[in-house]
Amino acid sequence: MESAHYDIVIVGAGVAGSALAHALSTIPRDEPLRICLLERSLAEPDRIVGELLQPGGLAALEKLGLESCVDGIDAIPVHGYCVVLDGKPVHIPYPEGRTGRSFHHGRFIQALRAKAKVARGVEVVEATVSELVECPVTGRVLGVRATRKEEGAVEKEAFLADLTVIADGCFSNFRTTVMGGAARKPDTKSHFVGAVLEDATLPIEKHGTVVLVKDSGPVLLYQIGTHDTRMLVDVKAPLPSDLKAHILDNVLPALPSALHIPVQKALENDRLRRMPNSFLPPTEQGGRHSKEGVLLLGDSWNMRHPLTGGGMMCAFNDVVILRDHLANVHDLSNWKEMSDLLHRWHWQRKALASTVNILSVALYDLFGADDECLEVLRVGCFKYFERGGECINGPVSLLSGVIASPAVLFWHFFSVAFYSIWVLFTHPHTVIGADGKPTRVVPGIDAYPFLFIKSIQVFWTACVVFVPLMLTEVR
Repeated sequence: MESAHYDIVIVGAGVAGSALAHALSTIPRDEPLRICLLERSLAEPDRIVGELLQPGGLAALEKLGLESCVDGIDAIPVHGYCVVLDGKPVHIPYPEGRTGRSFHHGRFIQALRAKAKVARGVEVVEATVSELVECPVTGRVLGVRATRKEEGAVEKEAFLADLTVIADGCFSNFRTTVMGGAARKPDTKSHFVGAVLEDATLPIEKHGTVVLVKDSGPVLLYQIGTHDTRMLVDVKAPLPSDLKAHILDNVLPALPSALHIPVQKALENDRLRRMPNSFLPPTEQGGRHSKEGVLLLGDSWNMRHPLTGGGMMCAFNDVVILRDHLANVHDLSNWKEMSDLLHRWHWQRKALASTVNILSVALYDLFGADDECLEVLRVGCFKYFERGGECINGPVSLLSGVIASPAVLFWHFFSVAFYSIWVLFTHPHTVIGADGKPTRVVPGIDAYPFLFIKSIQVFWTACVVFVPLMLTEVR
């Protein structure tokens, strides 16, 4: 069998893989690293996620020298969020005038790949990776076997390297092989069903819009081109047999009226696609459970709910830190040195990754409320944002990657919990009168015993949502 030897082989030319290939080529060395970037198809991908880059992700892109990848692809500046509940919007701008970018995923990926193709020492190969090459004695990963896409290519050609990086995405074929007994299965929270709206008008221009829909998951909208707006509808299992009817009957009435016609046209003309919304906590690599000579990167290793748009930000931040550590490695084949590096990388990335991971799932649980206590927290969260000031600045700083602190997240999450309880006692609630008509009334003292019991349930629900997530991230 034919074989070629490199310093590093990277499987997957997506967000993480392409960025890492370029980043490693910029390490100052007398002899550039020999890097092979393998990708099954170099055609422009067509996906419904990976289209929003938070300000923190844009800052990481600049550190990698890849900021030009958002130029020339009709990317749209994003200045913050608008959250809508019962037709009422609340404005949540990014702090300090920061901006993010939204764009068509495929165009951005092609820009990243173009940078990798011209990077020093990088060879980009269109090939399907079928298996890892392992030492029969030690079990160490020595590279991969792949078949090039070109006609007459050698079957299962060996691409050998001192270090193999697996960045083949959320549906990784090698996650379990690499992590062994420490591997964890992704927890699929729901599915995003996506469509593109043409010339839609959002409540606040150039802002991501989150519409909270009663008895349904949230709807996320953001402009990805001059005329295109992405709509992502969260749908929980079991998925309805007719997704278009579900959106028209249960979701459309909750959306701002300006979006009704664009949504109806999109459902008539565009095919609906769906992606699983999965949560996969990171497990430390380089120890006795994971294989030597290989590491996982990006969604193959760590996933969070895409509601907060933090996936690419975390991936680019991981690449920045990993590049800086690899720049000081003298021998990539020395696994003791690499194991120490992976330990430092794992904990150095924690501040941002843990904050985004916890926030994404906790916020989804609140925004996709499916019981009474979560509904109380959802309303309380919305009214917390309505207070403005630090009640907006703190959470959006965490979401955008401007602040990376699980402790600050803990403070704001439980501030929302206690404020939700305050709202329960002091704000008007809808009550069905004897005539069957709904009215808004403030709870009287006679309702306090019941509300006191309910407030304990609400606080317990907040703990059940947050504490297990925190525990998964301290590993």
